[in-house]
Amino acid sequence: MTVTIFVPRDAASLALGAEKVATAIAVEMAARGLDARIVRNGSRGMFWLEPLVEVRTDHGRVAYGPVTPKDVPSLFDSGFLSGMAHSLCLGLTKEIPFLRQQTRLTFSRCGVTDPLSLDDYRHYQGLKGLEKAIALPSAEIVAQVTDSGLRGRGGAGFPTGIKWKTVMEAAADQKYIVCNADEGDSATFADRMIMEGDPFVLIEGMTIAGIATGATKGYIYTRSEYPHAIATMSEAIRIARKAGILGTSVLGSTHAFDMEVRSGAGAYVCGEETSLLNSLEGKRGVVRAKPPLPALQGFLGRPTVVNNVISLASIPVIMDRGASFYKDFGMGRSRGTIPIQIAGNVKYGGLFETAFGLSLGEIVDQIGGGTATGRPVKAVQVGGPLGAYFPRALFDTPFDYEAFAAKDGLIGHAGITVFDDTANLLKQARFAMEFCALESCGKCTPCRIGSTRGVETVDRIARGIEPEKNKALLVDLCNTMKFGSLCALGGFTPYPVMSALKHFPEDFAPSPLIEAAE
Repeated sequence: MTVTIFVPRDAASLALGAEKVATAIAVEMAARGLDARIVRNGSRGMFWLEPLVEVRTDHGRVAYGPVTPKDVPSLFDSGFLSGMAHSLCLGLTKEIPFLRQQTRLTFSRCGVTDPLSLDDYRHYQGLKGLEKAIALPSAEIVAQVTDSGLRGRGGAGFPTGIKWKTVMEAAADQKYIVCNADEGDSATFADRMIMEGDPFVLIEGMTIAGIATGATKGYIYTRSEYPHAIATMSEAIRIARKAGILGTSVLGSTHAFDMEVRSGAGAYVCGEETSLLNSLEGKRGVVRAKPPLPALQGFLGRPTVVNNVISLASIPVIMDRGASFYKDFGMGRSRGTIPIQIAGNVKYGGLFETAFGLSLGEIVDQIGGGTATGRPVKAVQVGGPLGAYFPRALFDTPFDYEAFAAKDGLIGHAGITVFDDTANLLKQARFAMEFCALESCGKCTPCRIGSTRGVETVDRIARGIEPEKNKALLVDLCNTMKFGSLCALGGFTPYPVMSALKHFPEDFAPSPLIEAAE
C-alpha cells in the first residue's frame, strides 16, 4: 500500500520553508527506494507549527512539525511513514488542541484535501450544496441563505440573503457575481487560505449565488500580491469548467454560470465594493457614491452581488445541511461560524474557526496562548488597521457584531492583532492616520485632508505642543472623518485613533518617541 505524505503549499507554509521540506522528502524517498506519494495540501492554519508534515496511517493522519529539511533523514529513520514517535511528532492531527477546539464548517476541507483534486472534493462532501441548489427555485435558495442568518464576512456584516434577494428581483438581461477577495487588512489570511487550500468551495458558492440570482458570470477580484492564490484558483476554475461544473450547463442543468480571476494593483481602497467595481471595469479605483447600490447598478451598471470569499464559501454547507443547521451556531444576530485570524505578538498565531460568542479574552489568552514574548497583553486590535484597540478591561466582550459595536469596535474581517506592554498606542494612532492618508482614493475631503491633518496633530501631541488643545482637535477630526467620509476607509480610521485616546491616555503624554513628519 502506497503511503501518503502531506506537505502544504499554502503561501505561509512556503514562506516558512515547505518547498524545501517537500524536496528533501522526495530526495530521501528516492534514495531509500520507498513507495510513498507526496500530496501538496493547504495549511491547517497552525502557523507556529509550519511546515507541518502529515502522514496517513491506519489510525488517522499523524502530524510532525515544524519540520526543516535537516529533520527529514531522522524522520525516516524513526519510521514516520508508519506514524512512529519522533521529537517533532504531534500525534494525531485532529487531536492537536488548537484544531480539536474548533468548529470547522467553511474550512472543513482546508489542509485535508489536495486543493486541485475534484475527487477529494467530492469525497469530503463537496458539490452536495450545488446539487441541491440546482433542484430548487431561485427564491427558495435565497430564502435558505436568508434564514441561515449569514452576514457578510468582509466587514460590514450586512445580511447576505437581503443582498441576493435584491439582485434576484432586479430586472436585467445580465447580472454578475463578484467575489471580493481583495484581502488587504493586516492580520487577515482566511480568504487566501480558502483560495489556496480549498478553491472548489468558492467556485461552488459563487455558482449557487449565480443560480439563485440569475447571474451567469462571476469574477474573483483579488490582489496581485497573492500569486499562489491566483494560480490555484485559475487552475481550479479550468478543472471545474472541464468537469461541467461551470459553463453553459452547470452539472447538466439548464443553468449557465462561468467565472474568472482578476487581480488588482494593490490599492487598499479597492477592498471597498464600489472602488473594486471601478477597478474591475478598468477604471481608477475610487469610491462611488451610493445610491445607486451595486445590487441594482454594479459591474458595468448591471445588478451585481458583491460578497466576500468567506461569505460565498459558507454557502455550500448551508445549502447541503440546511439553514437551521447553520443558524444553530452563534449568538444574537451573529449566526454560524467565523474564521478568527490570530496574529501579532501572540504565541499561537493562526486561523481558528468557531461559532460566534467566544470572549475576546478566551481567544487571546486561551486559544492564542498570550504573547509570544511572554510579556503582558496591553492591547488587541480587532478588524484590521481600521479596527479599535481593546484593553484587557474589555476582554469580556463576546465575539459578536453587535457586542463589538456597543464597545465602539468592529469585527471586520475577523483579524486580531495582539500587542504586549511595550507597544505605544500614540504611535499606533499615528499609523492609522498615516495609513489612511497613503491609501485614500482622494475622492472625499474628510478622508483625503482629515487623515493628513490627523498625522500632523498626533505629532504635535507627541512633542507636547498644546496637548489638550490638540487632543480636542484630533477628536474633532475623527468625528468629521467618521460621519463625513464616503466610505469605510475614512469612516473607520477614527476607530483605532479614538480607542487609543480613550483606553490608553498615558501614551498620549508628551514623548520623544514620535518625530514630526518632514
